[in-house]
Amino acid sequence: MGLKEEFEEYAAKAKTLPATTTNEDMLILYALYKQATVGAVNTGRPGIFSLKERAKWDAWKAVEGKSQEEAMSDYITKVKQLLEAGASA
Repeated sequence: MGLKEEFEEYAAKAKTLPATTTNEDMLILYALYKQATVGAVNTGRPGIFSLKERAKWDAWKAVEGKSQEEAMSDYITKVKQLLEAGASA
């Protein structure tokens, strides 16, 4: 299985993460997913009153230097960690 197929498999598994997954972890997954599928941030930073959108944008901007392959790999690793943590909880 190639990296892209494995990434798509773990993107589907990410939808089954436990409700106890922290917002911080969800932001990391969001950022890595966007970097892997879109690439570098391609929009302006949301305004101060759009707190949720601004946090997502900031998280994506933080991983901007990663290649799409590196972002896919990191995303897979993070989903695996969160699934294992949820299974042991």
